[in-house]
Amino acid sequence: MRIRSSFFSIFLLSSSSSPSSSFFSSRFSSLSAMSPGANGDFKSRVTVVGSGNWGSVAAKLIASNALKLPSFHDEVRMWVFEEVLPNGEKLTDVINKTNENVKYLPGIKLGRNVVADPDLENAVKEANMLVFVTPHQFMGGICKKLKGKVTGEVEAISLVKGMEVKKEGPCMISSLISKELGINSCVLMGANIANEIAVEKFSEATVGYRESREIADTWVQLFSTPYFMVTPVHDVEGVELCGTLKNVVAIAAGFVDGLDMGNNTKAAIMRIGLREMRALSKLLFPSVKDSTFFESCGVADVITTCCKEDYELSFCFLLSIVKVIALLTITVGGRNRRVAEAFAQSGGKRSFDELEAKMLQGQKLQGVSTAREVYEVLNHCGWLEMFPLFSTVHQICTGRLKPEAIVHYRDHKA
Repeated sequence: MRIRSSFFSIFLLSSSSSPSSSFFSSRFSSLSAMSPGANGDFKSRVTVVGSGNWGSVAAKLIASNALKLPSFHDEVRMWVFEEVLPNGEKLTDVINKTNENVKYLPGIKLGRNVVADPDLENAVKEANMLVFVTPHQFMGGICKKLKGKVTGEVEAISLVKGMEVKKEGPCMISSLISKELGINSCVLMGANIANEIAVEKFSEATVGYRESREIADTWVQLFSTPYFMVTPVHDVEGVELCGTLKNVVAIAAGFVDGLDMGNNTKAAIMRIGLREMRALSKLLFPSVKDSTFFESCGVADVITTCCKEDYELSFCFLLSIVKVIALLTITVGGRNRRVAEAFAQSGGKRSFDELEAKMLQGQKLQGVSTAREVYEVLNHCGWLEMFPLFSTVHQICTGRLKPEAIVHYRDHKA
């Protein structure tokens, strides 16, 4: 079924003759003229906006490459939301003194060329490459603070998984960055458990880009290491929606684990979740490619996010265009699944806010807020009955349904 609402028309990619396409094209050609090789004196400066678990790992990856690549300035700045640690020291001071984010990535050296800065404007002022990696609910405020402060030919990439829902419709974070700051934004998503990448276990990621493969290749070069393989895909919306919607599926998987429903049920919920991810993505953005769901940002991220530590799972995914059978042993798990498991174990009596505070040590839960945002979009467009699993996840999170309802999702009217 193909349903499109004018509600979303301002978010759909238009033809190459559109003003937005011209904007991106002019940005790309200007950056190319400044890129290393065209001017031997020019070196790109990178700032990582965010310093949580994943932000710190991103800084580590980038810092190691900045030292090796002659086209990049050695120093990598990392904006840190200032916190005072239990011993009275400021987090930024400790990071700069020990080269370690002792709160969000303890035991891992970031690289001596990483400089923590608590002043957002100062952290970005000389950078021409910005890496955004914060909880998505903070991105609106960050963009407002940076509006008018980011000047020159600047490129961005978003590692943020989530979206904003406004009265005129849903806004992806990459679109928010482009709209508020007037700069192009790629995205990087994938099956990325930060702690595993921090200790250099092999993994993959996907860079989604709009127009310029050259810009995408620059980001691939900046992030790639022998243990972190990055692939560019010409599908920003598809890559970003995979990274966003999989957190809702992870919440559903957590409910299954918390109720000890077993491997078959988990596999079924993951397959149904992936099907709804694909369907909603293509309703919002018809340009989204089926092939994107077979990249790291798609099926691989669903597996990683939904599976429990030391958990073996055999599963089969069926999409409309091709069958993929995978037999895997999983030893990973995401925070959304883990907190949802605890929620289900409590019978829904402990709130997600309480569990987040107790279990995540300052990190933010993304899946619950994303489930709410997705529900708002579905409700506004009259699509709730088309996405029963997504609708049921939100209703369980808000207490309207019990966790057991996750396997009866087709029986409940939203």
